[in-house]
Order: sequence, then structure tokens, then C-alpha cells
Amino acid sequence: MSYQKIIDGNCEILFGKELWSQLSLVLTKISPSQIFVLTDGNTEQDCLPYFDENFPRKWTYKHISIPFGEKNKTLTTCHQVWNELSEAGADRKSILINLGGGVVCDLGGFVASTYMRGISWINIPTTLLSMVDASVGGKTGVDFNGIKNLIGIIRNPLMVGIDSTFLQTLTLRERKSGFAEMLKHALLSNKEHWEALQSIDLEKLQDIDKYIYKSIQIKHAVVSKDRNETGLRKQLNFGHTIGHAIESYYLNNENPILHGEAIAVGMLIELYLSVTLLRCPESILERYTKMILKTYSKLPIQDSDINEIIKILAFDKKNEKGKINFVLLHNFGKPEIDCQVSNSAIQQAIRYYKKV
Repeated sequence: MSYQKIIDGNCEILFGKELWSQLSLVLTKISPSQIFVLTDGNTEQDCLPYFDENFPRKWTYKHISIPFGEKNKTLTTCHQVWNELSEAGADRKSILINLGGGVVCDLGGFVASTYMRGISWINIPTTLLSMVDASVGGKTGVDFNGIKNLIGIIRNPLMVGIDSTFLQTLTLRERKSGFAEMLKHALLSNKEHWEALQSIDLEKLQDIDKYIYKSIQIKHAVVSKDRNETGLRKQLNFGHTIGHAIESYYLNNENPILHGEAIAVGMLIELYLSVTLLRCPESILERYTKMILKTYSKLPIQDSDINEIIKILAFDKKNEKGKINFVLLHNFGKPEIDCQVSNSAIQQAIRYYKKV
């Protein structure tokens, strides 16, 4: 892929192997007092060697590693990173480079935003999910009391670097997780992009760069008009109201599910609500249902789980005055935000997923 970049506020999102030379220029420009690189256990093993090969030789860094997994996206893990920064003498001119997936990028951004009231940080996402989602928009945060991203702040990194070479380290299941967010961007964009995504081979990843770039373009076009999520940006929560509740429900389960797996189910349930409440064409729901049943394993949601999932919805960040707000679709590229849905309608939509 030829060198391109997207400007997201005060942040440059860079693509391809050229990002490494740009990283050198950025570091030279800001001349940090110290550089820290944050990984989890997986990216330390799978991604740090490639990072080392490409990291500018002029600079050295100190490495911080956190435990792998969503269950560690907590304030306890933040305390660990803050402690390591403090003990290493990190000051306000230090910089943190987050090398990892959504957990590392979200948590690392939050740590950097709050350490000494804010130090600079750079995101180098290593998963498909974090490339198309966490790369743009400046959302940082951690889970709290079993609720996804309850604590956080919106603040941009200094730079984001997208190198699809990292995707070779992922399992097919992890690639599918990121693909769910790409499907979301297509549903929020247009039918043509949805059709184009049908040709993606997640095993071979051929032409994946152009699809990553397109997803980021779609998200950036929305975020740039509503950075603080007061209106338009809310549409990016499509699938996430139910999806986050399902993900939170499974968070402490013996078999927790991946973010994208939860969002894929969340979008199906919210498409069902879109058909019943906004007269979204049933053909979209039918095609989407067929696709995710082919792509993702069916979640074993029982009747006894449904009310527990609905209880978790009460903690969703998008709620206002105790009312649960959904994003629903009239059609491709025609979302409607702040849709209030009855519990009985939610139950019916979840049961639709159970029986398909």
C-alpha cells in the first residue's frame, strides 16, 4: 500500500512500512526524555521482535508488560504501569508507545492521559480490531465493576501507526473479531462497501490494507464532526449497546468472548430491532444473519441469561436519565441515534438470535 495518512485532530494516522521513518521524525521533533513501550504478554512475544527490527536505532526504550486479556483491563493494571513509570523516573517529557490490541491501546492511552496530568503517547495497534477501531477517535479507558470502559477519557495520541504485518501474528478467531467492526462501518456507510467486504479472505488477508484504510476513513469522517460524542458520533455505537452487555456478561465466564464476537451478535440483535421498529429492510437482516452464522460461533445464550444481560444495559454509558439508548438503522448509511426500546422488545430480539 502506498504511503497515506489521515489527520485526526492533532494526531497523524500513518499507514504502511513508511510509518517507521515517520516515527523517527516524530521522536526527533519532540525529543522525549524517556521512551516507554507498553505490551501485554502476547505482543511482547509475537510483536516486540518486529517492533525492535524497525524501531529507530537512534533511540532506546524501556519495556513495560501487562498481563494479557480483557479481564486485566482494570485500574489495578493501571496502578502497575503508573508505578513502573514513576519508579523509572518518567517525567512530563516522557512518551509511552502502546504496542498491542484494544486493551493495550485503551489502557495505555488512559495511563498516559492521567500520569502527571498527561504525557504524550503513540498507538501502534497490532490487531485488526484495534487498527480499525482504537486507532481513531481518542477514546481511552478501562473496565470497572465488570462494566466495559466505564472509566476513561477522550484524548488523542500524538500519532497512530498502522502496519498490517502484525496481523500475521493473529489467530483466525482474532481476525474475525476485528472484521465485525469493519462490517459495522459498512452498515453505517453504504451498500457498496458492504458488498466489497464480502470478498475478504481473513485467512490470506489479501488487499486487507485498503479495507483497513476505508474503515478508518469512515470512522474518521464521523469522529471529526463530533469528537466528544454529543450527537453524530453516537452512531458508531451501533451494535455496542447489546454487544457490550453481552461482552460484560461473559467477561468473568470460564470462556470469555472476544469484543468483536459480542459486537457481531449485538449488531444482529439491533438489526432485528431496526426491522421491527424502524422498518429497516428485512433483506439486510437476512443477509447479515447468514453472514455471521457462517463467520462466528453461536453464543449459547439461555433464557435465564437474557434478564441478566438486560440488567447490565442499565450501566451503559449512552443511557440518559435511566433510559437505555440504542442506535438503529433505517437502511445502509441511515442510522438513527437515541432510540429507546422496551425490555420486551429487547427480549424478543435476543430470542430471535437464539433461534436462528
